[in-house]
Amino acid sequence: MILKLITEAFLSYVATICFGILMNIPLNAYNLAGLIGAGSWVIYCLLYFHIHIGLALSNLLAAVLISILSMVAARRCRQPMIVFNVPALVTFVPGGQAYRMVRNFVLGNNNQAFVFLYQVIVIAGAITLGFGIGEMINHALFRRKKLQGFSKRL
Repeated sequence: MILKLITEAFLSYVATICFGILMNIPLNAYNLAGLIGAGSWVIYCLLYFHIHIGLALSNLLAAVLISILSMVAARRCRQPMIVFNVPALVTFVPGGQAYRMVRNFVLGNNNQAFVFLYQVIVIAGAITLGFGIGEMINHALFRRKKLQGFSKRL
């Protein structure tokens, strides 16, 4: 179990960096983006496969983690947040389910196609909602620090 999780984390790290190369992100952001992608994948695997909390909630929490860590990395490296969150997101995109959905529609297996359509909608919605929640958390945390610093100056 541990060896499989370490292997998946490493492969997620590599996939995130490779997608970052395709996106032409700055060289100094590769390692941090890869760590965000690997860390969020490990959290997703632990939540979905070991704790069994469900597809939607595990994707949601992983997306929240990506959003929060991307904001922290963006502030630390003085880069845009998108440099970190889009490559880290690549392992969560439901491309396999979308392919199976279209394939089953073409073959006439409509019931199976609707199962995969449901999974695509749930995953995409959870990721979108997770980014929104993460953005609200980031805004609340960093705005509070900014307001505290402003009130001390008065």
